[in-house]
Amino acid sequence: MPLDPAFVADCPYGPGGLLLDELLEVDTEASRVVVRMPTHDELPLTREQRAHPIFHPRHVSGGLMVHMTGMVGFVHAYYVLGLRHAEGWIGYGGRIYQARYLALAKPGEPLILEGRATRMRRGAKQIFCRYDFRFTQDGKPVYESDQAAMWLLVDGDTPIPETSE
Repeated sequence: MPLDPAFVADCPYGPGGLLLDELLEVDTEASRVVVRMPTHDELPLTREQRAHPIFHPRHVSGGLMVHMTGMVGFVHAYYVLGLRHAEGWIGYGGRIYQARYLALAKPGEPLILEGRATRMRRGAKQIFCRYDFRFTQDGKPVYESDQAAMWLLVDGDTPIPETSE
C-alpha cells in the first residue's frame, strides 16, 4: 500500500530523504515492518558517482543504506511503537554492532527493506531498541545489520543521552 500521508507529514525527513514509496507489511506482534524503496540513478550519492562499468558500477551507496535503516526505524516507531514526531518523539541511531554489504544494489529494481526490533527497553521518555535490518533486491540480500537506536520524548528538559550499549 502507498505510504500513509499522515506518516509522511509526521516524518522528520521530507520525501527526498525518506525515499520510500510503499508500506508492504506491519507486524506489531513480531515488532517488524517491511517497506519498499525505488532505486534509480538520481538517488542521493548515486547521482554523484563517477561510475565505471567494470571497476565502479553505479549502485546504491553504502552510506545511503545506513541512512535507510533510520527511515525504516521511523516506520517502526510510527506503526509499531505508536510514536509521533509531532508529539515530540525523535529517534537517533546509537550504534552499528555489525553491518554486512552482501552485494551491490544497482539502480532499477526496488529494494525491499525489513526492520525488526529484537530488544526493547521502554521508559516514560525514552525507548531503546535494538534492530535487525535486512535489505534485498530482486530476492537477493544486499545489506544486513544489527543496530541500536534511542527514541526520546523531547520536551526541552530531556537531554540527549550518551549511548552505553
